[in-house]
Amino acid sequence: MLTNNSLASANNTSGATEPVSAGADVSATKDMFTKLLVAQIRNQDPLAPSDPSQFVNQLSQLSQTEALQSLSKTTSASGSVLQSLQVLAMGGQVGSQVTVATDRVRLDGSPLSGSINLPAAGSANLVLTGADGRNHSVALPFHTAGATSFTIDPSALGLAPGSYSISGQIADGARVPVEIAGRVDSVRLSGTGSVVLQVAGVGDVDPSAITGFNGKAPAVAAN
Repeated sequence: MLTNNSLASANNTSGATEPVSAGADVSATKDMFTKLLVAQIRNQDPLAPSDPSQFVNQLSQLSQTEALQSLSKTTSASGSVLQSLQVLAMGGQVGSQVTVATDRVRLDGSPLSGSINLPAAGSANLVLTGADGRNHSVALPFHTAGATSFTIDPSALGLAPGSYSISGQIADGARVPVEIAGRVDSVRLSGTGSVVLQVAGVGDVDPSAITGFNGKAPAVAAN
């Protein structure tokens, strides 16, 4: 809707107009828009004046743009506050025992506890696959349907320290998810700004993978 005459008049009135960058201040953008709108009104053809509703639409579009920019800033600020609160809340859980739904574990020679949920009574196996692609199967005793606890002792099983994929396998060959119990060692923000928990025996964990907070172990009194 802005004609060459309108732009020329605006330039003659206020000097050369600098291009508006993506991060330009909203007030500067509004001032430039107002000058161009005034120039357009002044230079319209008196014999064929523009429809006033067109000017109203332009002002409405400017208001909507300002509202969206303001909403974007408010949302960004709120997101930062919520993220900080989440880090603080999770930071208070450092030292707590948690259970994590995971398909990977880190073995360092210490026993590792966890559980699988059997859909029906029967026996099951844990299948651990090392970085070399070799599978290690650990038989679990017959158990009724529901949660079945287990302990992995790497030394007794001859499993070298390292990272392993892990899954539960029931009698018909179907895989069932595994939950591992571990201690929250640290909480940090990733490069993308998401919260990451470091859990012993598992590694980096997204908060959504935590299935239970089991409290902190009681402090051992010094002799």
